[in-house]
Amino acid sequence: MKITTTRFGELEVKRGDIVHFKEGLLGFEHLKKFFIVDPGDQTLILWFQSIDDENTAFPIIEPNIFSPNYSVKLLPPELSSLELERLSDASVYTILTIPKKVTEMSANLKAPIIINNKNKLARQIVLQDSKLEVRYEMYAELKRSIVNFDSDDSKRTTAKITSEVPLDSQKENDSENPPEQRPQFKPPLNHQ
Repeated sequence: MKITTTRFGELEVKRGDIVHFKEGLLGFEHLKKFFIVDPGDQTLILWFQSIDDENTAFPIIEPNIFSPNYSVKLLPPELSSLELERLSDASVYTILTIPKKVTEMSANLKAPIIINNKNKLARQIVLQDSKLEVRYEMYAELKRSIVNFDSDDSKRTTAKITSEVPLDSQKENDSENPPEQRPQFKPPLNHQ
C-alpha cells in the first residue's frame, strides 16, 4: 500500500510491516498504526512514521547501539498485552529527542517501544526502574558506536528483555535475533 508522508514523500509499505498499538504512544494515544522507515544513512537512527497522521514521525533507535547494557524487564501483563510467546520475538526501540544542537540529543530509556515482530503488536511501556532516564544524553555514545559499527545484521541485537516468569520456549540466546526487515526510504549505504 502507498503511504504519503510529509518527511519522506510517498512510500510503499507492506501490510505486514505495519505496527499496531492498542493504546497509542504516550501523548499520541489517538495514533494507532506506524511503520519503521530506514533512511539508509549512517546515523543508525530510524523513523517511526504514523500511518494515521502523515505529519507525525518519531526518530527511534535500538538502545543497545549506544548502551550495550540496557535491559528491559517486562511484567507478565505486559508480555500478555503484546501476545509475546518468546522474548526473542521482540524488538526494542527508544524515542529520540533531537534538538537544534544535535550534541544534546537524548533517548527516552524510561519508556521504550516494544514490538512483537510476529504479530506486529506494539506498546510503549513505562519501566519501573527508577534509574532509567527520560532524557538520557547519548550523543557521544552514539557517535562512538557509529565509528565502530559492524554492519553484519546477524551480530546486531536488540536490548536484553527479561520477564518475571519463564516463557515455555525461551532459549538462552533469545536476545541475539537480527532486526526485522524494514521499509526503506532509499537503498541503504553499504557499511563496510
